[in-house]
Amino acid sequence: MTSESSQPTLTVTFIRHGESTDNVRSVWAGWKDAPLSNHGMNQAKAVGQSLSGTRFTAIYASPLKRALWTGQAVQEAQPEPKPPLETSLLLRERYWGVAEGNPWQWGQTAGLTLEEHFARGLYPVLHERGQRFPEGESMDDLFERAKKAIDELVMPQVWRAAREGKTGVHIAVASHGLCISELVPALVFKDASGVHPGDNYRGLHNTAWTRVTIDVQGAKEGVPMEFADGDPPKLQVRVTDVNRHEHLAEVKRQKGGIGSAGYDPKQKDIRAFFGGAKLQANDASETEEGRSESNARDEADVEIH
Repeated sequence: MTSESSQPTLTVTFIRHGESTDNVRSVWAGWKDAPLSNHGMNQAKAVGQSLSGTRFTAIYASPLKRALWTGQAVQEAQPEPKPPLETSLLLRERYWGVAEGNPWQWGQTAGLTLEEHFARGLYPVLHERGQRFPEGESMDDLFERAKKAIDELVMPQVWRAAREGKTGVHIAVASHGLCISELVPALVFKDASGVHPGDNYRGLHNTAWTRVTIDVQGAKEGVPMEFADGDPPKLQVRVTDVNRHEHLAEVKRQKGGIGSAGYDPKQKDIRAFFGGAKLQANDASETEEGRSESNARDEADVEIH
C-alpha cells in the first residue's frame, strides 16, 4: 500500500537533544532540567546545520532546556521563513521519580528487595517495562504518554496534509533518548498492519536523528481528500533512518572541562566567561562521541521485558 505521490504525505524527524551537564554523570536524568553543556550546544548547532537543507514546516520540542535548546538550534539553521516551534510536556523524558539526580547502579545488591534498595536511596537498573521508581514512570507509562503525543502532535498534521492535498510535509520533534524510543513505536503502530515494531530504538547518540515516513492511502499531491474523523484512510508507516549522527564527526570537545560545563546562552565567548581558568569538570574524553553516562548509559545495553 502506497500513496499515489512519489513523496510520503508526512515525514517526522525525531532528534535527541545535545549533551546535557547530567549526561556526563552516572545519574538518573529525566525531568531534572539540566542545561546543555557547551559541547552539547556545539552538537545541537551541528545537527541544525546538517538538517538545514531539510525544510521543516513545524518543530515540536520538550520544554526541558536540553531538548528545547536543541530544537531552537535546528529552527535557527532553517531558511526563512523559519518554521514555528511549539513545546509539549508530552515530549519530556521518562520521569524517574525519587531517583531523579541520584546515581544509578547496574545490578541489585544481593539480599535486598527493590523496595529495600529504594529505602536506602539505591536505584538499580529496572528490567521490566512495568517497573518504576517511587513516584516515577515505567516504560509502559512512557509508551502511553508517547501514544498521546503522537495523537495530539503528529496525527493532526497527517490528516491536515491529506485533506489539503499536500504531500512532502516534514516536521521535526526534539525530545529525549528514552522518550524517542517509545515515540517511534507509537507512530509505527499506526501502520495498517497494527504490528508493534518492538523495543529497537534505545541507545541513541546525543543529537542523533531517526526518521519515520507516513503515507496516507490514496493521497495525491494537489487533490484534497475527504473523510470522516471516525473513518480515516489507512496508513503505511515506515522507519527509514535510525540514530543518524554523522554530523558529530567534526564536533570536538573543548578541553580543560569547558566542554562539559553548562552552556550559558548569554555568554558568547566562553573564554572570557571562564577567564582562562582550568575547570575540574569531567571531560568525558573516554566516552564515545555522542554517548552519555546518565540513565544507565541510555539503557542501550539493558535487557527490558
